Amino acid sequence: MVKSYLASVLFLLGSFAFAQQAEVPLIKIDTLADGFTYDIRYATDNNFLKEAFYDCASCYLRPEVAAALKEANHYFCEKGYRIVLYDCYRPVSAQKKMWAVYPNAQYVANPYTSGSVHNRGAAVDLSLEKLDGTPLNMGTDFDFFGREAHIDSTSLPQEVLDNRKLLQEGMTRFGFQTIRTEWWHFNYKKNYGFEIIDFDFECD
Repeated sequence: MVKSYLASVLFLLGSFAFAQQAEVPLIKIDTLADGFTYDIRYATDNNFLKEAFYDCASCYLRPEVAAALKEANHYFCEKGYRIVLYDCYRPVSAQKKMWAVYPNAQYVANPYTSGSVHNRGAAVDLSLEKLDGTPLNMGTDFDFFGREAHIDSTSLPQEVLDNRKLLQEGMTRFGFQTIRTEWWHFNYKKNYGFEIIDFDFECD
């Protein structure tokens, strides 16, 4: 698995386009034929703000995070599923807008203190679907701020519990970590060891 991971890192560094700002350690992954499904909610009005606050549906991550995510998707594909990406790197400007609307650190990180792991290019919001495009039932939608979305919530149908277990076990296998309040959110292993990146990505 180590060789496979290192090969993925080298492939990503050789194949992905780096963000078009000097010294921004992010790579754009949503233009490649990598097997992911993209549903970048903050580029639409299908989110808790009910408005788009990304200009386009782009997905940027740090190279090692993208490599681990690619390996995770291969793992799920072998089981008959694939990853659906909701959010990747999040500009600090977007984090501030979210905080202004919903200043609750249980669900939205305070951009004026520690910020979000999304602002570091080291967190992803995602779910799973079958290879035919059928979404797996996770019990709530993305960005549902309530007890049912918590990963320790057990008063849910067994199908939902099994689907969440599948997602969590697969992601943690490749270095991602869960958070208690959001079944869809995964931080890469260094978490807050990464520095915040203040980069407003441009649309093609």
